[in-house]
Amino acid sequence: MFDTVRKHQKLLQIVLMLFIVPSFVMFGISSYSGFLDKETDLVKVNGKPITAQEVDSAAKRQAERVGGNIQIAQSLQFRQAILNELLQQRILGFAVINLRLQVGKEALIKSLQNIPQIRALYRQDGSFDDVRFKQLLASNGLNEEQFYASQAFDLKISQFVNSVARTELPTPKLSEIVSTLYETERQVQSLSFDAKEYINKVNPTQEELQAFYNANTKLFESPEYIDVEYIVLKADPKEDAKGFSAKADQFANMTYDQADSLKPAADKLKLSIQTQKGITRSGPSGASKDNPLANPKVVQSLFGDDAVKNKRNIEAIQTSPGVFVSARVVTFHPAQILPYKEVATEVKRQVSQRAAEKLAIAAAAERYASLQKDPKLATGFAAPIWVSRNKPANLVGLALDDVMSVNTNQLPAIVSVANPGVGTTLYRVDQVRQPAGVDAKAHKAQAQQIQALSAQSEFAGFMAYWRDAASVKVINPLKPVSTGAGS
Repeated sequence: MFDTVRKHQKLLQIVLMLFIVPSFVMFGISSYSGFLDKETDLVKVNGKPITAQEVDSAAKRQAERVGGNIQIAQSLQFRQAILNELLQQRILGFAVINLRLQVGKEALIKSLQNIPQIRALYRQDGSFDDVRFKQLLASNGLNEEQFYASQAFDLKISQFVNSVARTELPTPKLSEIVSTLYETERQVQSLSFDAKEYINKVNPTQEELQAFYNANTKLFESPEYIDVEYIVLKADPKEDAKGFSAKADQFANMTYDQADSLKPAADKLKLSIQTQKGITRSGPSGASKDNPLANPKVVQSLFGDDAVKNKRNIEAIQTSPGVFVSARVVTFHPAQILPYKEVATEVKRQVSQRAAEKLAIAAAAERYASLQKDPKLATGFAAPIWVSRNKPANLVGLALDDVMSVNTNQLPAIVSVANPGVGTTLYRVDQVRQPAGVDAKAHKAQAQQIQALSAQSEFAGFMAYWRDAASVKVINPLKPVSTGAGS
């Protein structure tokens, strides 16, 4: 529930299955750096800066832990996620220090034993391999004092966050009240006024059609599209993972460093350069899901400014396990207004639909007015059904909200709900009841959902308070890494 506040969170769709994994060196007090030049400061928390160098170092470490390459670590999205993580940790760290929280020895030992690398240091007889432990620390640039201090600090933050996450409802009765509201059933009849029923009653003139086209040319615009060339690197089942990983790194590096052409990477790795025309922002038309160019990340990158304007290779993207793709825009075709003659049929359809919808709405309004005077008239309404928020039948959105909001002291009641682009539907509510039995599982699930919402609200207020208390100040925006390559 609190994915955004936990230390080990999933990064924001940067790389498939890429997580900030539990690491041996945590972001604790040992990661705090000294003051550097103000040009490198990104954010200050309690007067102490988070620097661009610190973000870059952390991004590189995280990418290495999950087998990523340098392009991933240099991605602006990846680095922004790292900056957000560091900022969050600094704010929580400020709160922990400010409140002078302590952690018990037993809790610290239990926490340390949950770290896989630490568990692996216990021998079969239960003794602890202190020599390997110190070697492990040294390989991570830490001594025992720094390690224990960092782990204790992280544990304080974890316990602090969990204490906020355990926010309780003011009273369990609130949960029962909400569950009762969700279970309450209303008997409903519907009467639809659809534009399709009035379409034969409209006949727009040529002048009306031309006027609509002139005023709504954007509706008759062919979408922008691109023609691209691309290369795909696929793992050979006979090849070992290490060998493919090296190829993948080479693929990513060459397409990134020599961004003006795919040929160097294609020649080096013996890949064929393929072409695809007519790719829109929705992807290539008719392409299968396993087509690398159908990947949303690939399409988004291809329509980025650097790819469209500068015709540079997009960064290598893993579209599925063992499959990497890089591509470049060969030709960009901007959106164009289609001539009236080519869209005349569609213009007439849209004008007729709008006119028919107006007639449907007018008819519904007239019937609604008569029902307001005598709501007991049920002529034309469909057979009654029982609905509730737990069992809404075919009622959704505004229709369900309006029906369930009817004053049950004044039944029967009539509700008019607009259906944009279609017409209007009238609902007649004439009875209300409670279900015969209580669904204990549904009550429990709803109580948990209410608890979650309450806790989320509490934590949002908690973070806002400590952000203000820590005087968080944005100094400079995070900038893309300079590659030194020509534009």
